[in-house]
Amino acid sequence: MEPQVQYAKTSDGVSIAYATYGEGDPIVWAQTPVASHVQLEWQQPMLRAAFSRLVTHRRMVVRFDTRGVGLSDRDVDDLSLDARILDLEAVTDHLALNKFALVGLEDGGLAAIGYALRHPERVTHLLLVNGFANVADWRATPRGRAFMGMGDDFEMWSENVGAVVFGFGREEARRHAEFVRACVDHEMLNRLGEATYAIDLTGLLSQITTPTLVICHSSNMPMNVTRKLASSIPNARLLAIEGSYADNAEQFFGGVTDFLGVEKQIEAEGEEAEGAPSLAVEDIHTVLFTDVEGSTALTDRLGDAKARELLREHERIVRQALKAHGGSEVKTLGDGFMASFSSATKALECAIAMQRAFEERNASLRSQGSPSTDSGRTEEIRIRIGLNAGEPIAEDDPDGRGDLFGTAVNMAARIAAQASGSEILVADVVRQLVAGKKFLFADRGETELRGFEDPARVYEVRWRE
Repeated sequence: MEPQVQYAKTSDGVSIAYATYGEGDPIVWAQTPVASHVQLEWQQPMLRAAFSRLVTHRRMVVRFDTRGVGLSDRDVDDLSLDARILDLEAVTDHLALNKFALVGLEDGGLAAIGYALRHPERVTHLLLVNGFANVADWRATPRGRAFMGMGDDFEMWSENVGAVVFGFGREEARRHAEFVRACVDHEMLNRLGEATYAIDLTGLLSQITTPTLVICHSSNMPMNVTRKLASSIPNARLLAIEGSYADNAEQFFGGVTDFLGVEKQIEAEGEEAEGAPSLAVEDIHTVLFTDVEGSTALTDRLGDAKARELLREHERIVRQALKAHGGSEVKTLGDGFMASFSSATKALECAIAMQRAFEERNASLRSQGSPSTDSGRTEEIRIRIGLNAGEPIAEDDPDGRGDLFGTAVNMAARIAAQASGSEILVADVVRQLVAGKKFLFADRGETELRGFEDPARVYEVRWRE
């Protein structure tokens, strides 16, 4: 699902960069210009997770960089609302999209509203995330005034943008600030701000006929601004989410898919409708690996028979947890398992259940005093667990059983190898997917993984009560 950047030409001669992900009913995503880069954003875990989640619901996501930012033409004069609508028209016309859902993020929502007013017959659903009809409403808030005061210091401004999205002092905030500085330069940032300040759609909101969902993250947009927007659009729905973009991802996507009617659509179609072609959509998996710590030393000490008895105990506990949490056993690996989940939340809940089950078993053995060595079952078992999420390649192995291959799988295995006994380590993308689900993480920093050129950021899951 790596983006293949292409270009569309606007009616006033500006080249607009765009990329598409997946197949199915299209969702056109109008990003806020200051964080729009159709190539680099795929390296941002939060945006990558968002597009991947939408793709799994049989949707094609269309992303584009508006003029002046990202990979689109940057040497442009006209930054008005009409010009931004031309950018949207260029991409949708180039792709021959007759009907599609339209998402507008923050000031990207201005172009989305303008397009929906101009082409109501083409927009099936309008989603406005932390949006506004008049930027003056936002500038009048305490946060808006603070950001305006940082306009002369581009680095300080961008660092604070990252902090608003992810929280102050977090590594993700620093990386997001670097991403923002790659999307737009300081001069264009100021020009976009001036052009946006001149836009006021308040008087036109009552003319919107498209079904509309307005979403507000409490840490990103004051509720009074969002409430004013939603109340001005006929029959608009309002979804308030506590926290920032990095929080409560399940609530966000649940609201979006419910609004789009995706689940009802899939249920009506059936997963394998007879005679109907299936959509070629990339499949997002959370891959989990387990490994028994010190298994070689156990075998040397206990002998093959008793060690095998111990491993059967390990297999029983792991399979019980997989069954209870909807995990699919892909294969056993001698002293470990490879499993796959369609939900990152279920995968983490399963990993925690495994560790707690082994901890309970080991504590019970310790309470009995010094065990005999007649059986391998009297030995304590500690397992390492590692998780990653992505789009592995699904193929049948030589025995005709389903297997998963690819970078996402390899990284999960390498992360598991970094863990110690009784630890759960996850890739950053897994942490992003379960944001807001009350899991506790400890940042282990960037880690070199064998076979990977770039270090990966790894987090430990704090699973003990």
